[in-house]
Amino acid sequence: MDVLTRPNGATRDAAIETLRSFIVEGDYQPGDRLPAERELMSSLGMTRTILRKALDALEREGAIWRHVGKGTFLAHHAADSGPNNLSSIAQQLSPVRMIRARLCMEPAIAREAAINASADAIAQINLAQHRAENAKSWDEYEAHDDRFHRAVAEAADNVLLLWVFDELNRTKRAVAWDNVVRQSARPPEGYKSFAEHKSIAAAIEAHDPAAAQDAMRRHIGSVSGRLFGEL
Repeated sequence: MDVLTRPNGATRDAAIETLRSFIVEGDYQPGDRLPAERELMSSLGMTRTILRKALDALEREGAIWRHVGKGTFLAHHAADSGPNNLSSIAQQLSPVRMIRARLCMEPAIAREAAINASADAIAQINLAQHRAENAKSWDEYEAHDDRFHRAVAEAADNVLLLWVFDELNRTKRAVAWDNVVRQSARPPEGYKSFAEHKSIAAAIEAHDPAAAQDAMRRHIGSVSGRLFGEL
């Protein structure tokens, strides 16, 4: 395979497309592990910052998944055709039903995280929580919020639950969220999700399954209330 090169100053979008091309031309298959960051930086001619932005974007899309200490892997995608593909599901799913699906799944995942979380996994949850709270824009907040919820799923240490979370998250991004209107450039000081994230992280760190499940349920219910009122 020819080595793809891009200048260090490549834009985020260009970096994402470069990384996509690398994956396609490398004939990586679902479940395959991608090269380490240092090797990718060298092969793609990117700085660590640019590469991580591209990796973050592909992770949010559900194209890849990362596990602390194990590496970055190509995700398993739903089939491109048939009644259960992402596009078909997203067209049939309202934002309210999307929230209901999250309420069914994510509290249970948080419970498992509290049982199984390693010290490294807890550190990743806390890091994502801190970065979300200090985000300078809504786009940045949402990226770190995504990372926080996926870090919780990773902490559950169950590949099937992680797959379920990734499919749920991919569908969430495909659903039209026409109701969301931002009134500020970034989350305001005291934004309710900040405290809710802290409660989830604290319960997982304390290895308290019931508290973690309840904190995640209250958080998603709170998000639902802000968007749609009480369900």
